[in-house]
Amino acid sequence: MIEWIVSACILTGAALMFLAALGIFRLPDLPTRMHASTKAGALGTSLIMIGVAFAFMDVAVTARVVAVVTFIMLTAPVAAHVIGRAGYFVGVPLWEGTVKDVLRDKYDPKTHHVESGLEEVEGPPKPITYGMAECPVLQERDEFEPKKSDPGG
Repeated sequence: MIEWIVSACILTGAALMFLAALGIFRLPDLPTRMHASTKAGALGTSLIMIGVAFAFMDVAVTARVVAVVTFIMLTAPVAAHVIGRAGYFVGVPLWEGTVKDVLRDKYDPKTHHVESGLEEVEGPPKPITYGMAECPVLQERDEFEPKKSDPGG
């Protein structure tokens, strides 16, 4: 019975990995390629690792599988987001069939500044030009006490 579970996990994972590779070659632009490689690749890798855990049936292997799957599930979406965003900012063209481009009106390619939509409410961000002793937040909370010099020295 365990052999069937191991086989199903590994074959399904391998099929998803193949679909991820096929998506990288067949899809038209960077964001859709990133979507294919991240979703199917992360799920495929996770299923293969789960199959490995069932095959070995060992606590040490299962603990490593849990760590690997957790790492993949946490890092793959973040990495794809960062790569996709960097591609957008350097001017990688989108597919003609792209329906929604949220950053088009918010991104200035000359200054590389992205508006968050809160600029009208709060105004532009102000640079921090004070040290810890002058920090108004810490002064209000009475958390910062400047060091007093010892007159006796």
